[in-house]
This record gives sequence, structure tokens and C-alpha cells, in this order.
Amino acid sequence: MNPVRLVTTGGALAYRALFNWTTPAMYAGTLLAGPAFQLIFFAYLGRQLQVADDRFFIVGNAVLAASTACVFGGTLAVGNERRYGTLGHVLLSPRSRTAIFAGRVLPYAGNGLLIAAFTLTVGTAALGLRIPLAALPGIVLALATGSLACAFFGLTLGAVGLRFRDVWVVSNVAASLLLLLTGVNVPRSGLPPWMATVGEFLPITHAAEAARTLAAGRGLGAAAPALGAELLVGTGYALLAVLLLKIFEAESRRRASLETL
Repeated sequence: MNPVRLVTTGGALAYRALFNWTTPAMYAGTLLAGPAFQLIFFAYLGRQLQVADDRFFIVGNAVLAASTACVFGGTLAVGNERRYGTLGHVLLSPRSRTAIFAGRVLPYAGNGLLIAAFTLTVGTAALGLRIPLAALPGIVLALATGSLACAFFGLTLGAVGLRFRDVWVVSNVAASLLLLLTGVNVPRSGLPPWMATVGEFLPITHAAEAARTLAAGRGLGAAAPALGAELLVGTGYALLAVLLLKIFEAESRRRASLETL
């Protein structure tokens, strides 16, 4: 049971120690109000430009809402250890680094799911969208899958922080790519082919597609291929994060740069 305890208890303790939104007001303003206002903005912009209906923007932005907590949280799960000078203690531990950092991902993924569900609730209430009750469990599954994939994507970016000093630049660029290339606010059919292709390999692309399918009442069977693709993307980023953590840890040890800011 030690690996399970390391993932669960260790992840929860690290989350409490490294979480940056330390006050309720900052949390609400950054992670709850921001995505909700963004959803309403794009929904009304879409109405004006007649790009798509409200369902497209409400569901898409609800899935996207998880990205802030998951991408930046996953990044800082590694980056803040370096920033606060505790990374060396983590890397000197005899415990599996894979289990340690995998545990870091789960609280941020859970936080992302909470934010996505809140944003979806606000969007449907404010804009009058009706979603079939039978579709809600499947939509929650899609939001959870997207949040987990986003968190592993953030952990991959955090692994880069073992080698590069400024992970904020990488995280902000990644967040912009998720906004532009995943089809949450622009139909992917309207993107240039190369952008649509890149979007296939980014988290939340397929989660948004699955959630929209379910919100339209088409059932879990119709959304299953998109959910499977999102799980595959998330698994790919999990494996990439583990590989990069091992490579950059060895490189940082060789260069004696673990604590360099």
C-alpha cells in the first residue's frame, strides 16, 4: 500500500503546500469568475458573428475552464519545488519520483473538474441552455477525462522546468495554444489543416467533442471514440512527463543546476 499512500497522501500534502491561490477571493476571482465571464463573452461574440450556437461555446468553455488550474497547477507541482528550494529534498528521496509527481497531478485534476462543472452550471443558467439529465454523468466523465489529460500536460511542462528557468513563459504559451487550437471557441473545421492536426495532440480537444456530443443528447456510445482519444492523449502526456522528469533530473544533477532560479 506504500505506493498508494505516496500518491494519495503525498499528493494531498504537496497540494496544500504548493497551491498558489491562497485566499478564497483570489481563488474565486482567478479560477471561478474568470472562466465564467470568458464563457459568456465568447457565447455573445459567437451569436453576433453567427459562428455557432450557444451549446458550442458553453460546453467548449466549460471544458477549457479546467485548463488554468490543471496546466498551471501541474507545472508548478514541479516548478515551485525549485522556486522554494525544496526540489533537492524531493529528488534525494528514495521513493519513486514517478509516484511522487503522479500524486501531484490528481488534486489539480480534481480542482479542474470542480471549476469546469461550476463554469458549465453558470453558463447553462445564464444563457438558458437545457442539457438532458441523462447526459450529465457522461458530461462529468468527459470533464474529468479532459481535466486529467490537462494535468498531465501541465506536469510535462513542469518537467521542462527542471532544465529551463522560466516555466511561466512555457505555461502561458501552452494555455494560449489550448484556447486557439482545441476547437473550444473556433470550430476545428474552420482552422487551417496544420492547426487542426496540432489540436489532435492537445488535451481537451477530444473531451470538448465528447461533451458536446453528450449535451446534444446523442448518448455515451456516440461520445466513446472521443473519450477514448482523450484518454490516449492524457496517457501519452503522462508517459512523456515521466520520461522528461528522468532525463532532466539526470541532466540537472550532472550540471549541478537543481536549485538554479
